[in-house]
Amino acid sequence: MSRYRPPSKPGSKYITPEGHERFKDEIRQLWQERAIVTEEVRAAAALGDRSENAEYIYGKKRLREIDGRLRHLGKRLDNINVVHGLPKEQNKVFFGAWVKLMDEDDNELIVRIVGPDEFDTDKQYISMDSPLAQALLKRSLHDEVTVVRPAGTIEYWIESISYCGADEL
Repeated sequence: MSRYRPPSKPGSKYITPEGHERFKDEIRQLWQERAIVTEEVRAAAALGDRSENAEYIYGKKRLREIDGRLRHLGKRLDNINVVHGLPKEQNKVFFGAWVKLMDEDDNELIVRIVGPDEFDTDKQYISMDSPLAQALLKRSLHDEVTVVRPAGTIEYWIESISYCGADEL
């Protein structure tokens, strides 16, 4: 039995302008933090024996984490497309849309379709690669949508679509 796992499918290469700004803000914050941690590591190294110096060891570890995240964000930003503007057909669901859905039990669900780097369940952002978003994309107002989930299928009706924000639904 081998440990080989096939590579995962890469996520979509789209991001909203807000998500792009968050990426750039995170990069700026990481560079500022890196300068502080570098100075702390330098001060810890000056104390002498590095093999038992916790500040030095954990500082170096934090620097590796920061550098790894900066590398990841840099590569991701190089290969990503920022989606600006509104679609021509605003009564259809496309990237960046806020969608208000109703299920069979009249439960309301409001979601925004964003790129895979931006999804956040607390903000009701879902990845465009998710099963729900895949079922919604290119659908029109008042369409019935069937979503296949691990817990079983569920049907939703598209009540409203907005590209200006959840407040407009």
